[in-house]
Amino acid sequence: GPAPSCVLGIDLGTTSVKAALMTGTERGLALAQSCCRETQAHSDSLEAAPQGMEQEVQKIIRALNECLAALPQQQLQQVTHIGISGQMHGVVFWKSDKGCKWSESGTGPAFEPDKVSCLVTWQDGRCSPTFLSSLPLPQSHVSLATGFGCATVYWYLKNSPDFLKAYDAAGTIQDYVVAMLCDLKKPLMSVQNAASWGYFNCRNKSWNTDILKKSGFPVHLLPEVGDPGSIAGRTTCAWHGIPKGAKVGIALGDFQCSVYSCLTERTDAVLNISTSAQLTISMPLGFQPPEAPDPSSALTYFPYFNGDYLAVAASLNGGNVLATFVGMVAQWTQELGLQVQESAIYPRIIQAALAQKHSKLSVHPTVFGERHLPEQLASVTSIGASELSLGHVTRALCRGIVENLCSMLPVQHLEETGVKRILGSGSALARNEVLRQEVERIFPFPVVYGKDVDAAVGAAMVM
Repeated sequence: GPAPSCVLGIDLGTTSVKAALMTGTERGLALAQSCCRETQAHSDSLEAAPQGMEQEVQKIIRALNECLAALPQQQLQQVTHIGISGQMHGVVFWKSDKGCKWSESGTGPAFEPDKVSCLVTWQDGRCSPTFLSSLPLPQSHVSLATGFGCATVYWYLKNSPDFLKAYDAAGTIQDYVVAMLCDLKKPLMSVQNAASWGYFNCRNKSWNTDILKKSGFPVHLLPEVGDPGSIAGRTTCAWHGIPKGAKVGIALGDFQCSVYSCLTERTDAVLNISTSAQLTISMPLGFQPPEAPDPSSALTYFPYFNGDYLAVAASLNGGNVLATFVGMVAQWTQELGLQVQESAIYPRIIQAALAQKHSKLSVHPTVFGERHLPEQLASVTSIGASELSLGHVTRALCRGIVENLCSMLPVQHLEETGVKRILGSGSALARNEVLRQEVERIFPFPVVYGKDVDAAVGAAMVM
């Protein structure tokens, strides 16, 4: 019979790009091939330094092209649908008729960014609490925070209005890729990504255009919005061997796709620790978020699929805290005249912490603040002379990351909503046995690992 059709799932992450080829089987889609490439796209934001956090779109697309070039051509030629997810909240600007240039690559036509800005990521810190409080109040269930697309546009409007005049389109990085593949004159955005920008009402699925217009916001930059799971368009030409006319789904949130790839029971909670950290539960069918947010609440309600919502404790502090700690150790070592690679430090500190089952040290690890407490910094207490080894400090740091997440969505709340087990996922959790031990110590539920939470796979499954 004919070869089974293939679905391509793509995830444009904070540090890497992943592509997953899924093939149809009798039991549904199965992962056939995948490829991951680090983007190394960090760019120094001159205007908003040191709080700015930007990435070069050219480098992200280069990593995407490398991923696709590494996948089997024969299977790419059978791709009928493409699902794309990526980092939420962030914003990239482009000129709609000059967003990219198509050219021949070794594996067929590919596009490269042309008249495109840097991506201002979700980690961007240029919008201070004072600046945010000067903005009009959104009509949304989501509290506005720095790194949110609409807040970033307001920042440019006030600090660099000429910057915005060079562009007539905007979206998340995943919206940009969909727009280029389908040659959309006006970007199309899913409810998931629109909610992550702020100033979007999920109940009536519309932007707060009246509020935005009154304050001079360039509303022509706002994308049109559609339902997650719908088709945005078709590829306008062959792409790395993928046939012209393949259906491309509206771009999705990486978080929702990660959850979709593993969540099968409503009684499961998903705990993900990668760059940041999230603890998630499904809300009951028919749940609607409150009309206005509680700014002090650590819980956010994310639009999911088919009108459902997820309750999410979305912490800004996860594997990035461990990376900061490792960077500090490397820097201290260098200042002492020694050279140790950061990659060599990770296994050493984890081994040291495994030898220390307990530590009285208490680390509150919020180096990056939290969205509901943006000015909160990290702290270390209960410092005793006998607990200053790398093992003690690493053990306490790992425990602090898990405890911080647990404080945002407490065990009692999980029990009340009927949670029966936790699905543990994320690169930091996979690589760090100490973190896994602390998860099992703090949460009184069975924890299942090996559920590969994968946004690229989830994006393909949605299709």
